[in-house]
Amino acid sequence: MKHEFVQKVYYADTDAYGVVWHGAYLRWMEAGRCLWCESSGIDLIDLDKNHDIVIPVVGLNIRYKSSAKLADTVIVETSLEKAGALSAVFKQVIRGEDGKIFVEAQVETVAVNSEGKLYRRMPEVLANAFK
Repeated sequence: MKHEFVQKVYYADTDAYGVVWHGAYLRWMEAGRCLWCESSGIDLIDLDKNHDIVIPVVGLNIRYKSSAKLADTVIVETSLEKAGALSAVFKQVIRGEDGKIFVEAQVETVAVNSEGKLYRRMPEVLANAFK
C-alpha cells in the first residue's frame, strides 16, 4: 500500500539559498510514515501507551536529486518496501506536482520498548499490520 500527502513549501522550510533545507525533507518523511501507519490501522499512540512499543528510525539511505523551492507543492509518497522479523523498511519519494523527484529514501525502523530495548522479534501487532 502506498500513502501520499501534499505539502506546500513555506519560508521555514528553506535555507539561505532559497531552496528547501535538507532537514525539512526528513520532517516530511517522518510525517509520511506516521500517516502511512494511521492509514494501515496502526495507532502509534496506542502502541506506545498500551503495548510499550515505539518505532524509531535506525537506518536512512537518502538521495537528494533536486531542490524544491519556496511556494512549491511537493508530494510525499510512502510505502512499505520490506517487513522482516526484526525491522521494517519504508521507501519514500518526495516529488513535485510535475513528477520531478526531489528526494528518494529508504528508511529502516525497528520496534523497541520505552526504555530503548530492542524487541528480538517484530511484535505481533506490528507484524500483522505490516502483512
